[in-house]
Amino acid sequence: MLLAPDPLEHVRAALSLDSAASSDFDLNPDVILPKGRKLRPAGVLVPIEIKSGIPHVILTKRASHLKHHPGQIAFPGGKQDESDADVIAAALREAREEIGLPPENVEVLGTLPTHETVTSFSVTPVLGHVRDAFEVIPEPGEVEEVFSVPLAHVTDPARFSVQSRRWQGKRRHYFTVPFGPYYIWGATARILRGLADRVERL
Repeated sequence: MLLAPDPLEHVRAALSLDSAASSDFDLNPDVILPKGRKLRPAGVLVPIEIKSGIPHVILTKRASHLKHHPGQIAFPGGKQDESDADVIAAALREAREEIGLPPENVEVLGTLPTHETVTSFSVTPVLGHVRDAFEVIPEPGEVEEVFSVPLAHVTDPARFSVQSRRWQGKRRHYFTVPFGPYYIWGATARILRGLADRVERL
């Protein structure tokens, strides 16, 4: 009996490759980061679900009233709490809290190198296969909307562009990978660009 092809085979292969850590500053070489700065560990889940045989990434739109990154497109995730065994546990816990995704419904595929944010977090992206359909329950205090994007869209380097805006008196450059009405940029786009670069190397 022939086994059905694995729609995530290229993702598993991409995770086996090496790449450097990233940051919100790596498109801005003139930024000098203070030595000895303390970064707080955090984890985000990059949840991949299969819809009609096609892998999609689940993303959230953050609530507009939040202090940090209001209205931005983000992965479910957050800082590692003392009760979390590690950043993977943190990512899974936050995904349950933010979008109602049960941790037992996620096959952890692996992690990408850490990403340093302007808010002083060291974020570990955790790629996970969402095995079965689940009831999406957005956390009303944090999440305005939950949607999905074809994985092929956000792992195609040609879909990315570098844009800029003024931040703290200086021009800051960042990646974007728009999809329909969703403006995906900043840390989320940078993490996806790192995955796209790996997929391109396969």
